[in-house]
Amino acid sequence: MFFERIKSEGLAHNSYIIGSRGEAVVIDPRRDCQVYVHTARRNGLKIKRIFETHRNEDYVAGSVELNVAVGAEVYHGPGLKWQYGTTLQDGQEFGIGDLRLTAIHTPGHTDESMTYALVDSASGAATVMVFAGDALFVDEVGRTDLQGPEQAKRLASALYQSIHQRILPLGDGAILCPGHGGGSVCGSHISDRDESSLGIERAQNPVLQLTKKEFLRHKTLERLETPPYFTQMEKYNLEGPPLLGHRPAPPGLTPRQFRDEMARGAVVIDTRRPAEFCGAHISGSYAIWLDGLPAFAGWVLGYEKAVLLVLEDESLLDTAVRRLFRLGYDRTAGYLGGGIEGWYNSGFLIEDLAPLSVHDLKAKLDRKEQLTVLDVRGGDEWNRGHIDCSLNVYVGHLEQSLSRAPRDKPVAVLCSVGNRAGLGASILLRAGYPKVYNVLGSMTAWRAAGFPVSTETT
Repeated sequence: MFFERIKSEGLAHNSYIIGSRGEAVVIDPRRDCQVYVHTARRNGLKIKRIFETHRNEDYVAGSVELNVAVGAEVYHGPGLKWQYGTTLQDGQEFGIGDLRLTAIHTPGHTDESMTYALVDSASGAATVMVFAGDALFVDEVGRTDLQGPEQAKRLASALYQSIHQRILPLGDGAILCPGHGGGSVCGSHISDRDESSLGIERAQNPVLQLTKKEFLRHKTLERLETPPYFTQMEKYNLEGPPLLGHRPAPPGLTPRQFRDEMARGAVVIDTRRPAEFCGAHISGSYAIWLDGLPAFAGWVLGYEKAVLLVLEDESLLDTAVRRLFRLGYDRTAGYLGGGIEGWYNSGFLIEDLAPLSVHDLKAKLDRKEQLTVLDVRGGDEWNRGHIDCSLNVYVGHLEQSLSRAPRDKPVAVLCSVGNRAGLGASILLRAGYPKVYNVLGSMTAWRAAGFPVSTETT
């Protein structure tokens, strides 16, 4: 038996390729799908089928792309009007050499969600692996709010039934292969640990220790962020996304070419670290650090405009582009050749963002200076500890909630370490706020300095 987990950084997405006796299948492929083609070829396997656990919301599924590349049939769950592939029947079985894969309908995260149970008949009849998609994670279960709050309780009830009556009975010894790892927006407390089993989850997954009544209450009260790009992902993954064919390779642009693209409406994303963005940046650019692209680009970018990149180093271009096209942002028009230095050496205007240490912030507050402290973390983070006078607006909602942040006095933006604060500050600058600070180190530095933290909520 061959097995490999393919992890996609940033999105914390897990996909899988399994094979036996020259045949292979792929579960939940990503859009840049050549990794599966190369893996199969390297191991003497031919990809025969592609299985989706559900219509994913947080990335462009690679099923259509992989189908075109290798000619494998795509399969997915019932209940949606798919415009590609084949709809599965509950209990449908497939042979893969010595392996047997059974499709099990497990609604809850979404109505069409499927789980796949794998048996290695060369070893016995027990289920050895369970590919649970977004139904069950390590230390967490899937979210149930994506079809709207009015459907959350119904889906939570379905998820409880699916986990306790359809997934866990597959056997404590079965290895759990979830659709996401720690850091995914598809669950609030997914563990960073990749390895688990159904038995381990049954014994220590905190959500699985709840009664059904407690489970329903927990899930219906759960508040997770839903980036606006999810709507585009759902459309793409139902209808089939545009085909890439090959990985995009945006060109390096001279400062003048870069400026011309901006004049045509392209949006600038500066992927450097916050301190570098503070020092000098192009006016109007969003500050989204490289590792933050998968989680935050979808909050501020639309699909109708081209994207321009400012990079810390040109060697990071492929990483930045890959993280964008996995979210369906295919129109990357280019990157600034020579970096920000080339921009200001060409005599073009730059803008800065005042950095603020937590010590300077504390001194300003002690002096009772006119200042808005804007905390752009999520509500749960803010509730666990914040600066007493701070205003909380999640960074993803900031652009649509600018009226909550006064313009008539300076705004000091903070988060956990300063990355999201950099994005928040750049949003304020784009909106014309006259004086903005990024609090470097943010709440991590504030706590380390021993400054007071409040847990009172309004």
